Amino acid sequence: MLGTQEILDALKNIGLNLYERKIYVALIAKGVATAGEVSEIAKVPRSRSYDVLESLADKGFVVSQSSKPIKYVALAPQDALERAKDNMQKRHTDTLDRMDKMSKSPVMTELEAIYSQGFSMIQPADVAGTLKGSFSINQQMKSLFKNAKSHINVITNDEGLAELHAKHMNSLKSAKKKGAKIKILAPSTDSKSAKALSVVAEMKNLARPMGRLFSVDGEHFMISLTDSKEVHHTQDVAFWGGSSHVSGGILSHMFENLWGQ
Repeated sequence: MLGTQEILDALKNIGLNLYERKIYVALIAKGVATAGEVSEIAKVPRSRSYDVLESLADKGFVVSQSSKPIKYVALAPQDALERAKDNMQKRHTDTLDRMDKMSKSPVMTELEAIYSQGFSMIQPADVAGTLKGSFSINQQMKSLFKNAKSHINVITNDEGLAELHAKHMNSLKSAKKKGAKIKILAPSTDSKSAKALSVVAEMKNLARPMGRLFSVDGEHFMISLTDSKEVHHTQDVAFWGGSSHVSGGILSHMFENLWGQ
């Protein structure tokens, strides 16, 4: 096998698949080669080598020569990395531009109408799921907070309070600006995070920590299933759902009892 496992793992970490990694390393070793030659060195099926080389060229790792048969040249690793970064940034910018245009187009209105029509027919059990990893959890929280209309009720611990401040302040400000009332129950209301959040929310001390959970508009809720202090952020797990019975009934009743204590 050409290249150490460490090299192949590093190339994997920057987004190259197995065949791309093998062919790029083989082409570096060969310098210039046809698809057939490099497939033999890399031990990659010849039928796949053409597509893989075109993909590497598109990403900026190799260039093709206008010869017959076509030959491919590997760029110097540092040059390839810089070119790949530039290409990725351009694709990212182009995609964001297309997303911005789509969000303001009639297509988005049609999609929202289709979603609303379909959403009205599904059962509460279907609007639920488990989220793993703090990144996914925070994405869902941001979405629910951003779309809040009447209220957001939060029960959290010190870690959850700090995360609300660090990652959701803008969404909570937006919700408050639109008229949503925000209430937060936390173990401490004199921390830096609590003081910052008090600008957008009513704060009350929670006698004892109860984990992390919240409800939005009496329709949506999320409950953490793990203790963020005891697990790595990639292993944090939460359950979310869209149920007025749970959010507007059970959790709302529990929250108001705790708030009144």
